[in-house]
Amino acid sequence: MGEILLIRHGETTWSASRRHTSYTDLPLTPDGERQARALARFLAGRRFAAVLTSPRVRARHTAQLAGLTVDRTDDDLAEWNYGAYEGRTAADIRDDHPTWSVWADGCPGGESPGQVGERLDRVLDRIRPLLDRGTVALVGHAHSLRVLGARWIGLPPSAGGLLRLDTATVSVLGHEHGRQVILRWNQPVPPAAGSASEPGARH
Repeated sequence: MGEILLIRHGETTWSASRRHTSYTDLPLTPDGERQARALARFLAGRRFAAVLTSPRVRARHTAQLAGLTVDRTDDDLAEWNYGAYEGRTAADIRDDHPTWSVWADGCPGGESPGQVGERLDRVLDRIRPLLDRGTVALVGHAHSLRVLGARWIGLPPSAGGLLRLDTATVSVLGHEHGRQVILRWNQPVPPAAGSASEPGARH
């Protein structure tokens, strides 16, 4: 049985400033491009039964720079739709709504936690048959991949709030004794031998 590799895209200007980014189609920053190229070194030699990516350019460009051959884009891998909160930071939102949490409340004009969970469940349903052929790589976004990780281990979408996920990191979902488990989470790519460290990952 294969594993599921979750790859969050590299840094953008909004991820660096902690602004909620879903449908705004931002490119990677130069640091984000360097992060994605470092992923290529980490992923070299791995074979995948399938590689799926979010339709957003920051995810697709990360996959390209990481040396992945994408089989298809999947709209259900898009980031949480933040609706009226698109482009705002959590601190800014809480100035108006002090008790707000995306994990409990969702976003006005956007998605609820349940709606995000439903579409990430669809992703898992589609890729489960592929795991018989090997590992599947999914390239996407922080909040949606956190929800996917929570759903893989049978937790509600809100439990994704307990799974921090930085830019250009790799997480691995798999099995232990017949159970679906998280094997590794939020793993940064180690710097190349003899090189300076990659820029720090951002939220």
